[in-house]
Amino acid sequence: MNTSTPQGYHRVLLKLSGEVFGGTQGIGFDWQVIDHLAGQVKTIKELGIDVALVVGGGNIFRGSRAAPPGMDRVAADHMGMLGTVINAICLQDALERQHLETRVMTAIEMRAIAEPYIKRRAIRHLQKGRVIIFAAGTGNPFFTTDTAAALRASEIGADVLIKATKVDGVYDKDPVRNRDAQRYDRLTYDQVLRQNLRVMDVTAVAFCKENEIPIVVLNVEDEAGLIRAIKGEPVGTYVGS
Repeated sequence: MNTSTPQGYHRVLLKLSGEVFGGTQGIGFDWQVIDHLAGQVKTIKELGIDVALVVGGGNIFRGSRAAPPGMDRVAADHMGMLGTVINAICLQDALERQHLETRVMTAIEMRAIAEPYIKRRAIRHLQKGRVIIFAAGTGNPFFTTDTAAALRASEIGADVLIKATKVDGVYDKDPVRNRDAQRYDRLTYDQVLRQNLRVMDVTAVAFCKENEIPIVVLNVEDEAGLIRAIKGEPVGTYVGS
C-alpha cells in the first residue's frame, strides 16, 4: 500500500501531457515552458524526493485521434509512442542543463538513444538519485500514457501519481466552456469511475484503485502548488480511497 507520511511523499511519479510541452498553443515546443518544467523537477529533487516522469506526445501526434480516416490504429498509436520519446529526450536535455543526472527508459527498445525499461534497473536509478523519464507508453497500442503512468507508478513503488495539466483540478464539467463548473477538492476512485470524470482514462483509474496509488491532479504552472502537493498538503484534486 502506498501512503503519504506527515512529511509528504518520498517517491513521486509525475505525468506530463504532451500538450504541456507546447505551451499555450499545445503543439510543438515552447522552450521556456520546458526549461521551467526542468526547474520544477530540480526543486523537487532538492527536497530529497525520488522523481520519475511519464510524458505524453500530444504536442507532436495524438495517436488515433490525429490519424486520417482509415489509418490503421496500431500504426497511429506507434507514431504517438515515438512522439513521447522525442519529448523525453527534449526534457532530458533540459534536466541535464539543470545539472540533474537522468535516464530515459523506453518500453520499445531503441538502445542508441535510451535504455530499455527494466523494473529493477529503474528502481536502482532512483536509489542512486537519478531522475527517470519513461517513454513510449507501455509499448502496446490501445493503451494511453495515463495507463502507462499508473503502471510505472505501481512498478517503482511510487507514493503518489501526480498528473500535471493545464487546469487546477477535476471539475464536474469543462471549466473552459462552463463558467459555473465546480472543482472537486477530493474524490474517491469509485466516484471518478461512476461519474465518468475526466481525471485519467478508466483503465488508469481502475489500476490506481487496485494498487492503492493516490492521484493528484493540479495545474503544471503552479510551481508552489506542486511542491505543496508533494509535501502532502491539499492542492488541486486528490483522488483516493
